[in-house]
Amino acid sequence: MKATRWMALALGLVAAPALATSERAVEDQTPTGKFLTATEVRPILEATKGNWIAVREFNGQDLLYFTHLISWRCGLYEIHFRVNGGPTKQFPINNCDPETHMVGSVPENALIYLEYPLGSIETIEVDLLYDDLGTATETFERKNVMTP
Repeated sequence: MKATRWMALALGLVAAPALATSERAVEDQTPTGKFLTATEVRPILEATKGNWIAVREFNGQDLLYFTHLISWRCGLYEIHFRVNGGPTKQFPINNCDPETHMVGSVPENALIYLEYPLGSIETIEVDLLYDDLGTATETFERKNVMTP
């Protein structure tokens, strides 16, 4: 668990380029019923935008969770975010193995949150790059994504 927290701190400090649409290719969008493509995942994520991220105060810190997006990672190429209008950062996504993927599952070794100083997160903007090269952006206010 200590390595995960260290990685979260390191990732929280590294800026990332904008969504890399020019470096990606459109994936086959044939529906499989396994929620492996943007065609299958986008309607779920659009309907659950309010759950994309969460903020929790814990142990004297703000924890910024990406659990929902990680659980629907198949069909996504990239997750980028900005806290309080700061620099764009990329949140890592585990590979989606079509053979072992379970809908809504979070891989055991997945990074699901980043740590910030207590009370420092006010707004979060999230940009998604789907595997059909479509994008989605949503901005969240702290009060609307706080969890106990």
